[in-house]
Amino acid sequence: MDRYQGKPFLRLLDSYLLDVIGQLGAPQQQVMLEVQPTLARTFNFNGSWQELVVKQLELPVDFPDSVRVMWAGYQAHAKKQGLSLGPNEFVEQFVADNFPSIFDEADAQQGAPANSSKA
Repeated sequence: MDRYQGKPFLRLLDSYLLDVIGQLGAPQQQVMLEVQPTLARTFNFNGSWQELVVKQLELPVDFPDSVRVMWAGYQAHAKKQGLSLGPNEFVEQFVADNFPSIFDEADAQQGAPANSSKA
């Protein structure tokens, strides 16, 4: 199953987090810039796609710094364990741990029970 099926905001959140940790590739950066006008119309919002994510999720000002600290810790832990874990794995786990409602909403739309537990 596609990670983004039924979860349109999830792609934005993943891209935002990858951007915050400096791991959003140039092709995806270009895509995000190209969809920015559509997002602005859809959400009735003037600003960058990154600012849209921050506004929609009501993220605190220090959120990007906190994510970068967690990313650095994630990398250090993986290295210590002799593992090679990439930014996509980090983002997937970060979203699952910190934004479970994004998954719950999509699951509820598909008829599955929502998981209300928070990490």
